[in-house]
Amino acid sequence: MLCFLKGMAFVPFLLVTWSSAAFIISYVVAVLSGHVNPFLPYISDTGTTPPESGIFGFMINFSAFLGAATMYTRYKIVEKQNQTSYISTPVFNLVSLVLGLVGCIGMGIVANFQELAVPVVHDGGALLAFVCGVVYTLLQSIISYKSCPQWNSLSTCHVRMAISAVSCAAVIPMIACASLISITKLEWNPKEKTCPKSKLLFQHGS
Repeated sequence: MLCFLKGMAFVPFLLVTWSSAAFIISYVVAVLSGHVNPFLPYISDTGTTPPESGIFGFMINFSAFLGAATMYTRYKIVEKQNQTSYISTPVFNLVSLVLGLVGCIGMGIVANFQELAVPVVHDGGALLAFVCGVVYTLLQSIISYKSCPQWNSLSTCHVRMAISAVSCAAVIPMIACASLISITKLEWNPKEKTCPKSKLLFQHGS
């Protein structure tokens, strides 16, 4: 049953590489098309107007799929490790997987419902992706500590927990800023003396 997991290490690597490329490519196209302020625009703004909206939607959809594949692989690995040495309850591992998959669904919502077309749905998907993603990383960090030192080094556990802590600390400011800042002006004109208002903080929230 677990034979398909062999050689799956490329999946998380592909997830990070593909997702980074999605943000960079859509940003470059949006800036070259004059659709956004080049100085740290809100990520969603770089995927709102054609042609970058098509690129953003396609690539983020695939990122959501890769994220789900990564999380399911991790779930099966922990499940297998539990058979050798008790790490955590199966329910704890399952809850972590479900939250991760819900976060991936949120990514899909962000990709398919543009910021200006259906803002409520888009923002809801972004919130779902971010909050569920943060809780998922926190639960996985706890599992890592429980599996140390047999399956993880202590330094790996510390790194994972540090990432989780930073992500958790960003939740409240992200929600606050997202609720206070209005939609960035699109079709930015570089000849204007005053720059349009940019959503600078916690742009990873959507």
